[in-house]
Amino acid sequence: MNTKSHKLILIFAFLLFFGSSPVYADDFQDGLDAYKRKDFKTVFEKWKPLAEQGDANAQYNLGYMYAKGQGVPQDDKEAVKWYRLSAEQGDASAQFALGTMYDNGQGVTQDDKEAVKWYRLSAEQGEASAQYNLGVMYANGLGVTLDLKEAVKWYRLSAEQGYAKAQYDLGYMYANGRGVTQDYKEAVKWYRLSAEQGYTKAQYNLGYMYANGRGVTQDYKEAVKWYRLSAEQGFANAQYNLGVMYGNGEGVTQDYKEAVKWYRLAAEQGYASAQFALGVMYAIGRGVPQDYVSAHMWSNLAGSNGIKDAIKSRDELEKIMTQQQIEKAQEMAR
Repeated sequence: MNTKSHKLILIFAFLLFFGSSPVYADDFQDGLDAYKRKDFKTVFEKWKPLAEQGDANAQYNLGYMYAKGQGVPQDDKEAVKWYRLSAEQGDASAQFALGTMYDNGQGVTQDDKEAVKWYRLSAEQGEASAQYNLGVMYANGLGVTLDLKEAVKWYRLSAEQGYAKAQYDLGYMYANGRGVTQDYKEAVKWYRLSAEQGYTKAQYNLGYMYANGRGVTQDYKEAVKWYRLSAEQGFANAQYNLGVMYGNGEGVTQDYKEAVKWYRLAAEQGYASAQFALGVMYAIGRGVPQDYVSAHMWSNLAGSNGIKDAIKSRDELEKIMTQQQIEKAQEMAR
């Protein structure tokens, strides 16, 4: 799962805890100043004693430093050790971090049930990232019995805190009627909240909703807007769909060169539909000079990625190509 992240250093929690101890406060401040300078060796030297004396926040942050290799050699097992000490004292950030280590099998044997255990403890304290990950576990039946309603519950708690991934997944659940009654307007609502935070999948899906008039009035210009934002972040689906919009002149002035540009970006990522579309553009000379060799190559790649029509297209091209051209195209595809 691509949901693994850590919280920022818990500055204010440290300050509150050490406010009554000048020595601790000085050590923390020295470490904080060093952290701002990215002098991680000094940070480690200042904060390790605090962690060894049992402070949960220090233990969490020491685990983070081991996980990231900041001031110390990167060491997942040491990260787990410190995360666990902090998590067992009830630190929500450490509980989430420990959950991700079990989820990924970093520093410990991969264990979905243990991941769920720590995600839940963190989620119940209101940690948005843990709420989201717990939702993912329920949605996929990892470490728990698959339960879409329970997934929606945790997605919603996280989404309401503004967590972009949760907003997207909650939108997806509404769009597809998973764990909730299908509701395109609700889907659009959550996609938009996520998309406005720059989450590329949400931008793509919001574009799709506008292109197809689901939950909103059909609006090709809005579709193009959101497809473009997603495509510019490298999302292949959006790149292909933006190419289609340019090819058909929907929401933009028809422009075959622009269509080819976006098809190519998606095709080079292995997106089969874009490979086929690019092959067609080369075969008929739209947006690019007609080139049967390139058309054959892209059709061949699309066919190997499951597009049956691309195989037919490739075979038709071979009827008008020389053997030398066919061999060149095959070599390019390889």
